[in-house]
Amino acid sequence: MQIDFNSSPGPSLGIEVELELVDAETGALASAATDLLAELGEGHPQGEHPKAKHELFECTVEIITGICGTVADARADLEATLAEVRGAAEARGLALLCSGTHPFSAWSDQQVSPNPRYARLVEEMQWMARRLQIFGVHVHVGIRSPEKAISIANALAGYIPHFLALSASSPYWEGRDTGLASSRSKVFEGLPTAGLPAPIENWADFEQYMETLVSSAAISTVREVWWDIRPHPEFGTVELRMCDGIPTMSEICAVAALAQSLVAHLDGLDDRGFTLPRHKEWILRQNKWRAGRHGLDTDLIVDQQGRLEPARDAITALVEEVTPAAGRLGCTDELAHVGRMLEVGPSYERQRKVAGPDAAGPDALKPVVDALVRELATDTMGA
Repeated sequence: MQIDFNSSPGPSLGIEVELELVDAETGALASAATDLLAELGEGHPQGEHPKAKHELFECTVEIITGICGTVADARADLEATLAEVRGAAEARGLALLCSGTHPFSAWSDQQVSPNPRYARLVEEMQWMARRLQIFGVHVHVGIRSPEKAISIANALAGYIPHFLALSASSPYWEGRDTGLASSRSKVFEGLPTAGLPAPIENWADFEQYMETLVSSAAISTVREVWWDIRPHPEFGTVELRMCDGIPTMSEICAVAALAQSLVAHLDGLDDRGFTLPRHKEWILRQNKWRAGRHGLDTDLIVDQQGRLEPARDAITALVEEVTPAAGRLGCTDELAHVGRMLEVGPSYERQRKVAGPDAAGPDALKPVVDALVRELATDTMGA
């Protein structure tokens, strides 16, 4: 099958943020998206807000940017929509937060959004879809050609553990500490077309892969391939999907700056004739597990001899490597905030610090919800 790729002229940027709606009193997830989005959609075509959307469950509102040139533009875009959603939420006694999982609400209590696409997904995937009470941040970066999209996506796969460790924010699942930094990453991998990307060699290979899946009724559209990194033909981007929900806007923008700068850096290497790196699947899988289990406190495998590098050192080195690209893109300040994230500590650590050891259940974990709400509202890590 032929798949057209709507090439972008340069490393444009788009960000998608999945927000949790919670009852301001109890901290539990609240199934209120349809009512809230109907209000926000008033005055817009078809009654739909262009930048606030449904997700699988009624406890989620996804906010998205338009096509942005800089991280600063994307931040302004997100903050404008966030303010609208927050106003409508607060009027209903709701609050907002962003993390990979909710600390204590049960997936079995959540209502599926009234969309035929989601109904089909749940019908086909059953329990695997019903338990997807997870939340993420996705970053799109524009690519100039479909062949570049494949080579850059393949190279980006080696950095999945870097982004996952940096964003990990889902230590709790249904009121219990999972012992993981990112339980979201393991829940999502339960879907047959999620997780690590398939080993695609070129655009023709990508088209053939998708034809096989569509023809065999494994998927109905390319959008149902939820790899951690995927080419997005309609948008003309590579999409980085490995990140947990990220609690503050400054952290979201730091991760976006790292993504945009890294893609621009790899694109430049490709232009200069360098062969972009490919990574062995078994190393990718092991490193992703390590990042999901231990977060920033893990050691990553860097070669087939099993040599190790601390994740914090690997991320610091990556920031240094892409800083020249960030300067050209105007996101040096946002990229520098990655260092602040390493200093303060990731969300999974902050959540456990609030809860204390052995915390379990709604009463013990309600303070974690409150802290996450404050972090988003004040844009302060550890608020």
